[in-house]
Amino acid sequence: MCRAIFLLILINSGICSANEGFEGSPTQQTLLKKANQLERQAPWQAAKLYCTGARAGLIEAQYRLAMLFAFGQGVPEDREVAASLLAMAAQQGHLEASNMLETIRYSSDKLPGCVLTDTDPPHAPHSIQAFGIQNETLSTRLASLPKSRRWLIDMIKSIAQWHDVDPLLALSIVSVESNFQTHAQSNAHAMGLMQLIPATAERFNVKDAFDASQNVKGGVRYLRWLLNRYHGKIELVAAAYNAGEGAVDKYKGVPPYKETRDYVKRVLQHYPQPS
Repeated sequence: MCRAIFLLILINSGICSANEGFEGSPTQQTLLKKANQLERQAPWQAAKLYCTGARAGLIEAQYRLAMLFAFGQGVPEDREVAASLLAMAAQQGHLEASNMLETIRYSSDKLPGCVLTDTDPPHAPHSIQAFGIQNETLSTRLASLPKSRRWLIDMIKSIAQWHDVDPLLALSIVSVESNFQTHAQSNAHAMGLMQLIPATAERFNVKDAFDASQNVKGGVRYLRWLLNRYHGKIELVAAAYNAGEGAVDKYKGVPPYKETRDYVKRVLQHYPQPS
């Protein structure tokens, strides 16, 4: 279905509003605030409130509901639903929704039932252990994380899948870079979980490198770019992530820097490749 016609139908049905901005009424602002507070501890309850806001034409609620479906938080992971909600919000001027649409490969008109009618959103599966982790070093590292940081595993997995990056590769990079410390900072001013330097953060539109979600999205987008550039050769991807693609291109392989060679070795210990 044509996007313009799709949006017009939604406007006529009241799900989108051509005149309503992001602010909403005081009641809607209260709904958004409450839903935002619930996202971490009770994401399904947050999704339920965002459904109510999305049905009322609240653009921010449409965007936030899309992100819950994108990463399977509280509701089942469904990229088609997420893409449709992002398109709905983006076409009404939501900048972050537009930015997300530029980085994904999905296009859909599929909407959740809770946006179309006054029903509850579906529940996410209870099990989040579908990692298939075979490497003992990475598995041990993940198992040793304190409960306060275990939510990072699921977030990293979801963002990596969204960008067609192997979640185990993303988890391996985070493990080596920061040991899952969200506020890690190096002497070279690399920041956050995936240790983004300022230039890389700017390159991949990361406004706050110490925000876990923003940091991982930026780092995973960089991994996706490197995987494309080096045709999936993980040792070159890891080397470029550490030393920059310029150094890898100059030496036509892993640069002869001790730090970089040690870094590649550590990543491959977590993410071994078939012999």
